[in-house]
Amino acid sequence: MENLIMLIKIIAVFSAAIILGSWFSSEVKKNKIKGEPPHKAYLSPPGIIISIIVLILPIIAWFLQNR
Repeated sequence: MENLIMLIKIIAVFSAAIILGSWFSSEVKKNKIKGEPPHKAYLSPPGIIISIIVLILPIIAWFLQNR
């Protein structure tokens, strides 16, 4: 039963990553079609979420290791 719960958690995280990645990819394509600069996609909601995750995750990992 514990393995099943762990598998469900892993599937949920991967599903969220796929959804966020495809959302960001669509924002990049939209900006490319409009002729806007490439960095503009990072200012969209999925870009901001990805940036926050990239910046916060190492801090959380460091904090949990040094508890």
